[in-house]
Order: sequence, then C-alpha cells, then structure tokens
Amino acid sequence: MAGTGRRQNILLITCDQWRGDSLSAAGHPVVKTPNSDALAREGVLFKRHYAGAAPCSPARACLYTGLYQMNNRVCRNGTPLDDRHDNIARAARRVGYDPTLFGYTDVSPDPRNRAPGDPFLRTYEGVLPGFTTRQLLPEHQKGWLSWLAARGIDSSAGFPDVHRPANADAPEVSNAIPVYSKDETPAAFLTGEFLRWLGELDEGEPWFAHVSFLSPHPPFIVPEPFNTMYDPAEGPAYARAATLGAEKASHPFLAYHLEHHQNKSSFIPGAPGNVGDWSEDEFRKIRALYYGMISEVDSQLGRIWQGIRDKGDWDNTIVILTSDHAEMMGDHFMLGKGGWFDGSYHIPLIVKAPGHEQAAGSSVDRFTAAVDIMPTLLDLIGGAAQPHLDGQSLKPFLDGDEPAGWRDAAHWEYDFRSVAGGTTEAHFGTGSRSLNLSVIRTEAVKYVHFGGGLPPLLYDLVNDPGETRNLADDPAWLAVRLDFAERLLAWRAKHLDQSLALSELAETGPTGHFLRLP
Repeated sequence: MAGTGRRQNILLITCDQWRGDSLSAAGHPVVKTPNSDALAREGVLFKRHYAGAAPCSPARACLYTGLYQMNNRVCRNGTPLDDRHDNIARAARRVGYDPTLFGYTDVSPDPRNRAPGDPFLRTYEGVLPGFTTRQLLPEHQKGWLSWLAARGIDSSAGFPDVHRPANADAPEVSNAIPVYSKDETPAAFLTGEFLRWLGELDEGEPWFAHVSFLSPHPPFIVPEPFNTMYDPAEGPAYARAATLGAEKASHPFLAYHLEHHQNKSSFIPGAPGNVGDWSEDEFRKIRALYYGMISEVDSQLGRIWQGIRDKGDWDNTIVILTSDHAEMMGDHFMLGKGGWFDGSYHIPLIVKAPGHEQAAGSSVDRFTAAVDIMPTLLDLIGGAAQPHLDGQSLKPFLDGDEPAGWRDAAHWEYDFRSVAGGTTEAHFGTGSRSLNLSVIRTEAVKYVHFGGGLPPLLYDLVNDPGETRNLADDPAWLAVRLDFAERLLAWRAKHLDQSLALSELAETGPTGHFLRLP
C-alpha cells in the first residue's frame, strides 16, 4: 500500500530498560528476539544508539523533545517538563495525526499551568502533552490488574507484589512463575488493547500509536516458557572490578550509589539488602530472567506485526522500535540504570519506513542518539524538523546514504540531585546544581566530567571496554583528558538552548528561526 498517496501510519514502540546489545540481530550470543530481527530485516538496525539521560523521565524527555537534558532540563523522575518545549506528539498533531498512547510517558507536567491541588502534581507519571490517552498503564498497573481479575486471576496483591512467585516458598532469586501466564502479562494486555483499537479505525484512516511497554523493566519475573528459556550459565562475562569493594573505591559516586541506591527490593519485591550482596550465581539467574523478559515482550511484538498486516497497513506504516534507557544487569555489581557506563545508555533502535526499502536489512555503526527520533519522524512525515533541535534526522541512513558531517561521538548526561529529599545534596555537601555529570564517548575513549568537584573519569575503550581502569590521573593520558574536556565544552557550547538564539529582531522585523507553538 506504500505509494497510495495517503499519509503513512506511525507506530512508536518503547520497551523500558532494554540493553542495546541484548538483541539477536545485534549479534548477542544468547538472547533470541525473532520478531525484532524480522523488523530489522525490513528496516535499518542502528547498532550504536544511545539514550540521552537516565532514569525514565529524563531519558524520555530527550526522546520526546529532541533536546539534550542540558536544554529540556528534566533532571530526575519528577522534574517537570517545561511546557514551552515542542514535542513529538504536538508536532505530529500539527500535520494532522491524533497521537494515541498505550502505556505511559513518565512526563511530569509543568506545575505553573496547573491548579495547586491537581492530582497530577503528586506523580511523575503524567502524559506528554499532545497525546490522546487510550490505555494509560503507569507503574501501579491498575488497568492490567483489573483485567487480570476479570479473567479469574487473583491480582489483589497489587503492584509490585503481584510480580512475586506464585509459590510463596520460592527462594529469593529463582525462575518460579507468577500467578499470570504468558498470555496475561502486562505486555500481552497492552498489545491486546492496541490491536482492539486498531480494529476500530476506519479503513484508510492514518494513525499514530505510541505503545510504551514496561518490559523488560523490573520486577524480574516472567511466566513459562520464558522463565526457563535461558541457562544462567550462559552469557558474556560481567564488566566489573575484581570485588565489590574495589568497585566502590574506584569513584566517590559509585561508593554512594552502590551503598544507597542499589536496593534488592527495587528488582525483586520483598528482597532485603543491597544488590551487591547477591552472588555471581544469583546475578546470572536474574540475568536469565531478564533475557526471558526480553523474549516475552518480543513475542508480543510478533502479535503487533501480524495485527497490522491483517489490517492491510503494514506496507504503509513507519515502525520505530527503541528503549528509553538500558540496564546494567550485573555489570559493575549493579542493576538498573544511572551513572556513566555504557550498560545504562546503549539501547536498541530499529526503523522501518515505507519507501526506503533500498536500505532494508542494513545496519549502521555510526553514533546515533535518542534526540534523533523526533527530527527523523518529522522528516519522514513531512513535518519540518525545527533548527533548534539537538538531534539530527536519520532519514539519510534509511536511504542507504552516509550523511556528511555526522557526529563522531555519543553524549549523554546524568543528574543525581534529590530536590524533594535532599539526601544526595547532604551526602556530597553541595547544592542540587552541582550534582550532575556529562559524558563524551568515541570509539576509543570515554571521558566523564562531574560538577561539584567530583573527580573526572577517563577510559581507554580499546584496551578496557569494560570501563574498569580510570586513567584520568595517569600522566601519559593527561593530553587526552584535556582534549576530551575541551571537546565536551565545545559540544555544550554548540548545543546551548537555541530556541530563540537562532533569531534576531531587525529593522524589517523578526528574522531567523523561532518556533511559535499554538
């Protein structure tokens, strides 16, 4: 149906906390993702794609606005997104789409535009302005829980306890199954709601759906057959120091993070203690569950692909499959996300776009970023990407071309302030403004610069891909450290907020670029 003259459909899928290496199409030695691989055969796989920030809200702000954290200023879960910013849903709406949400966007609304008693001001799980919400599924998962109850499943434990093993005597880390089956997971529920909505649409009606899956985000548990699909003994070696103590001693931030922000209960409900207390065998069992969760959500992607084909829309649908951020999964004795390691920021990206079949099945090894998604989508649907955006359109890669002047490094940021509680500020003895870091990562070198006087980090990625040896104070590497500090400074100077800086008031009136939102 491509080339019929009508607008193309858009399907934006995010799978929360999916590592970019954990894709069989990307060459992972263990993980099997046949439906993601099938999409890659019809589209383009971007093998060096990186989130712009972590955790969820900051990462999604980069994806949805096309702006780095230094400009969108969503620092933590709960930091409001300034309503002056354009975003992917508003932009699509301006060219005639009704962007429809299944899942969540984790966007805290601008409190200046809300009444003080508005309940949305008590949660970071608001909805990105511009989206029509068809099926909201925030962390409490109540919509899914009531659906389970209607199917005769006891979901009264609520979130997160519904994700404990059905067998109360199961050990703390095990592949014991939950009360729900593979056809009753949150991903299965959300897929069903999307397909039901798809079936309601009039034939030929262009649509834009954002399906935002929680999987493979913790709690780490998965039904049969995915709970035993992977052998814990299989998988790559962990990137980490020789001991947990050595890991903590390698940087003040790691000492703080490993001690205060790595609680077992965040990953397995009810588990006491810190993540670093788990043994190698337990880490591997958790990783096998994580791989199983990836395969489970991949199975739901297969249902989506088939449903779109059954409607006759597949050949006229842009599909973007990605994640908000990644998952440490045992590297550096950590689970979850944050800090500066690749394990937290390297994420999948596959793009299939009708009319760009010449590049189908190819892969791209250049550095791409979450901020590229918005300009890419606008480029594909004829809504001009605004010059002040930090991202660049990936459309040339979809045409099989090598864009001139493409970036030679990945950048991301992490802010670890705690405005509401002040705990991080108290620990480091500094204000919220100083609790942040910025990363520049090339093929060969990674440099991490901190605010607040914390020491920098420098890694030789050629000889130390696991990021275990900090060379920032090595005299032989001081010239490299200075070079990368200057490159990071130049990057920040280039990408300072340009939303009005690209315009000027002259005798003839305003000239240049300034986005005037409705």
